[in-house]
Amino acid sequence: MTDPLVPPEETPPAEGSTAEAHEERADGAMWEHPGIWVWLIVAGAVIVAGFYIARVVSL
Repeated sequence: MTDPLVPPEETPPAEGSTAEAHEERADGAMWEHPGIWVWLIVAGAVIVAGFYIARVVSL
């Protein structure tokens, strides 16, 4: 008897696989909330730009 054909869009079942599909967790630690790091970088850039602007205005 031949194996049934599987359409190209589908993955054939693995032989002997007993694991269920599960969602991967985030890396955690400081990379759990990357938005915080983006805002810290943006805030630092604004502060540095403010020093340059204040220096140009004070000339």
